[in-house]
Amino acid sequence: MHLDIKHITRECRGKLNITGSKSETNRLLLLQAFIPGFKIKNKSNSEDSNLMSAALRSKAEIINVNHAGTAMRFLTAYFSQIDGREIIITGSKRMQERPIKILVDALNSIGADISYEKKNGFPPLRIKGKKLEGGLITLPANISSQFISALIMLGPFVENGIKLKLTGEITSRAYIKMTLLLLERFGIKTKFEGQTIKVEFNNSPKKIDQIVESDWSSASYIFSIVALSKESEISLKTFKPKSLQGDSVIQKIYKKLGVSSFFKGNDLLLKKVNSKLPKKIYYDLSNSPDIAQTITVTCFGLGIECELVGLHTLKFKETDRLFALYTELKKLGANVIVTDKSLYLSSNSSYVNNCSIATYDDHRMAMAFAPLSLKIPLSIQNPSVVSKSYPDFWKDLIQLNFDIKNR
Repeated sequence: MHLDIKHITRECRGKLNITGSKSETNRLLLLQAFIPGFKIKNKSNSEDSNLMSAALRSKAEIINVNHAGTAMRFLTAYFSQIDGREIIITGSKRMQERPIKILVDALNSIGADISYEKKNGFPPLRIKGKKLEGGLITLPANISSQFISALIMLGPFVENGIKLKLTGEITSRAYIKMTLLLLERFGIKTKFEGQTIKVEFNNSPKKIDQIVESDWSSASYIFSIVALSKESEISLKTFKPKSLQGDSVIQKIYKKLGVSSFFKGNDLLLKKVNSKLPKKIYYDLSNSPDIAQTITVTCFGLGIECELVGLHTLKFKETDRLFALYTELKKLGANVIVTDKSLYLSSNSSYVNNCSIATYDDHRMAMAFAPLSLKIPLSIQNPSVVSKSYPDFWKDLIQLNFDIKNR
């Protein structure tokens, strides 16, 4: 299926209710499994969070997380410490191509019993749950922060806690800090100094109901819509000035791209500002790689030169996002260069109309390119992929007067 998208007036006004952060929700769901008895409000309605929740409740011997990378990493750690339970955890074809050896080796080094059902280093995994004692783990720092967070969240529930010694440059530091700050809400002692993270054992954590902040990654597409519009004023619920989410940096970035954002209570108000745009932007997105696609497409639509670095984890997401961006931007007439960790886009003055954008089973490809329809009509292939993180995305675009038709 394709969606044909355009916007006649290029003016967007409305109030949207984006649900809770997928990253926060999935961490809290895991902590809720360890610490029953607290409630989670404003949960993400994403497919990933629904899969995570269902897997934690499941009594099945085989658990399939489909494309949900966070669930694969977090659940691997969780099931490794359930004494006496044996499961196989698997996922989609793409999930079985995403490396997990570093996490498996780390867990096995503290006594876990995890083996590979097919290819060494990749899901599906056979996990024979055991009581783990925890202790010291040394691992590279430039891996997915989800591996590190999965290990951190074991810390309070294994006898010796967890001490991580990270080697090399730390990637996605904001997501690691999010995990530690969430643990601290439950009275769990943590320490992050230099290259070492320590989480202490705690056999009586506090039980405090949690309200999840809405998802800044999802909000990034609305920032892009405002930037690419002629005139816009959009209100988003429920956001906080002091966020745990690294992607909240989007406010600062899009201020340069003509988007004013400010808080009114828990509402985030976005407004188009017709200020002078920069000729070029440069950002290191090591701590927020998920917004790279959004920023790149916005810059293409605005005719701004763009250089983004710190993107080395993008090759191992739902697709190779750097290759996917390169391919689809080329279709549209862009001059773009990618390496294994960076992207360079030169400024442009024209676009190829009515392109059909492939989404590569990646929700962020669909949502990053859709705002470009404010500039040129285009179509999005396999639009249902947005359910992975933002199921209401197309409904929200219709509310903002986008003309969307199935084909």
